[in-house]
Order: sequence, then structure tokens, then C-alpha cells
Amino acid sequence: MVPAPCYVGRRECSVNGRGGLGTFRHLEASSYAPRVGTATAPHFYPDNQERQALGLVEKDSDMSRVSKLSRTSAILVAAAATLAATTTYNIYRARKVEREHPPTGRFITVNGIRLHYIERGEGPPVVLLHGNMVTAEDFDTSGVLDLVATQHRVIAFDRPGFGYSDRPHGSPWGAGAQADLLRDALVGLGIKRPIVLGHSWGAAVALALGLNHPDAVGGLVLLSGYYYPSPRADVLLSSPPAIPILGDLVRYSISPLLGKLLQPLLLKGMFAPLPVPANFMKGSGPDMSLRPGQIRAESQDGVAMIPSAIALQHRYQELTLPVVIMAGTKDRVVNSKQPSRLHAQIPHSILRLIPDVGHMLHYAVPGEVAEAIEEAGGEEAAGLATKLHNIRQASDSYTASAA
Repeated sequence: MVPAPCYVGRRECSVNGRGGLGTFRHLEASSYAPRVGTATAPHFYPDNQERQALGLVEKDSDMSRVSKLSRTSAILVAAAATLAATTTYNIYRARKVEREHPPTGRFITVNGIRLHYIERGEGPPVVLLHGNMVTAEDFDTSGVLDLVATQHRVIAFDRPGFGYSDRPHGSPWGAGAQADLLRDALVGLGIKRPIVLGHSWGAAVALALGLNHPDAVGGLVLLSGYYYPSPRADVLLSSPPAIPILGDLVRYSISPLLGKLLQPLLLKGMFAPLPVPANFMKGSGPDMSLRPGQIRAESQDGVAMIPSAIALQHRYQELTLPVVIMAGTKDRVVNSKQPSRLHAQIPHSILRLIPDVGHMLHYAVPGEVAEAIEEAGGEEAAGLATKLHNIRQASDSYTASAA
């Protein structure tokens, strides 16, 4: 049988190729468009069986795999370049912030860890411990530092990892660990039985200091503290930079940029219902909090917040030293019932609730905060603390002898 000739419009035809006779799919006449000025030539499209016989399918598959690998490699290269660029930028920005806001205090090295602190004034000692997202300069910006320094020797510490204080890897740095380190720092500075004021996360460290080292503390002033465990969405959101290895990658690349975007909203919640003070925004706090090193400390503190509260919540009644508890009634960061609950657990404590004020109450009422320090260190409070301490010692002695 003579093979059917090939021409435009015929669906199948036969040609005598190198591989012998073969049937090929032919281009429809309606879709055939020869170039102007060229000889028309039929376009042949083998079916799948014929393509496989000719070895075309395997070649196409190889080319497809190569194409996919090329695209994947290009994506990985682009991602690596973007990561390197953002890391370089964030390191540069952190160094720039530190040049613009150099340390204003002094340094002490304790157990191989360098701590930065600001010291002012003379008189009975007072120690100030800041919360999360800020540094020791927060007390200077709010005006509390200068107010208290008129009557006291005031030491405001950068807690580990904040400001210019070190925070070595390998430790969870919960409230107890930070309290132990600060107690050794007080010994190194020759400070005996100071009034310790802690704000927010600093309040947990102050409580741990008073519970674990009662002989090293003269009294406590607790501002806007988190005292009892409760579900908190912000812990989950802030935890990635605390994860080993992955956290280092995140805090040098994504976290500073994301933090810059979210910071206005976070600050608004911290100061609400009052506006964010202009002097706070002009200070070092907002920029210092976005450095990769401090992001790690902030994240780890966030992760350790609930475990620290769990570890301390059943021990608050052990405190026999003077305690003043202060909180704003409109606090959006910590549940407003927590200060009253703590007051009930420490019956000799003094509770001061400030109406229409939020979490950052030391900016709203710095004078009342200074007064609270005087209450905690006053003769009446000291006399009560001595009486409670003697009762507790007598009770412990009786229990030991009965056993």
C-alpha cells in the first residue's frame, strides 16, 4: 500500500524517514501559518507512543527536571541574598543606635558577666529594676530616678541582655537567675539592704530577690507586676527569637523589621489610656529595643514570664519585709485583679491603685512612686517588717523543734 502523501490539512500521513515509515500527526490547515517568503513545509507532531520510540519523552523529562532545579536554585540564592542583606542592615543599624545612645552609667563584672548601671544621689540605697522592652534609662526618662536621688543613693540596673548588660547563652535567665546575679552585684557595690523597686518584669525579679535573699533586701516596691500565671498570646508571638539557632536567624533578619512595624501599636497598649509621652519616643528605649541582642533578652523574658510566676506564686506569703504594691486601674498588659490578689496573699503589704492609668504608671505619677519608696523604707514599715520577721523566725524554730 502506498503511504498517503503529506500536505496541509491532512491529519495523518506517512513519510520515509531514517527510522523507516512512520505515521505522524500533522498540523491543521487552520493553524498552519508559514512565514512570508519561505517555502511551506509540513509540521509533524508525533503522538506519545512515537515520541517515546524516538527518545523524545526522556529528553523532555530531563529538561523539565533541570528547569525545576534551576528555579529552586534561583529562589534559594535570592532568599540567601535577601537574608544576608537584612542581616547586614540590622547589624549596621544596631551599631548606629549604640553610637547615638552610648552608655551613660558605669559597669561592674559579676561572675564573668558585665552589668551596666546608672548611679545617682546619696543616702539610703534604692535599686530600680526595669521591665521588658526598655532599659535602666526608662527611670531617668520618666523622672523617677532624679526624684528618688534627692533623698537616696539610687542604682538603676540594665537587667541581663538589656541596654549594655551582658546575657550569656546557655541559661534560661528566669526571675530567680537574674535575682541571684543582681544580689552578687549588690555585694560587689557594697550596697546593703536597699529598697528594691521593680516595674513589670522587673517586679518578678524584685520578688525573687526578696524571697531568695531576704537578708539582702530592705523592702519592695512593685509596679504593674505579673504575679500569677495566665494564658498570654503575646508569649507565643514573642517566642521565636528565643529558640536556639532558629532564634539567632530570626532576630538578625526578620524580628527588627517586624518589631519596627509593630512597635507603635505595642507602645500604645503599654501607655494606654494615656498617650505615649514625647520624651519617651525621643529617648533611647524604642531604638535600643530593636537590636538583635536585646530582642533575644526580650523574647526569653517573655517565654520565662509564666514559669517564673508559677515558681513564685505559692511563696509570696513568706515575705516579711515591707511591700508596697502599685498598679494602674486601666492596665492593658496585666490583669487588673492581680495586684489585689497579691495584696491578699501578703496581708501586711500596702496596695496603691492609681485610677485611669495604665501599665506605665511611673510616667503618669512619678511623685507617687517616689512616695511609695519612702513608705517601704519608713520607720513604721521597718518596725512592722522586724516584728513579722521575728514572728516568722519563732514559728520556724518551733516547727523545727517539734519535728
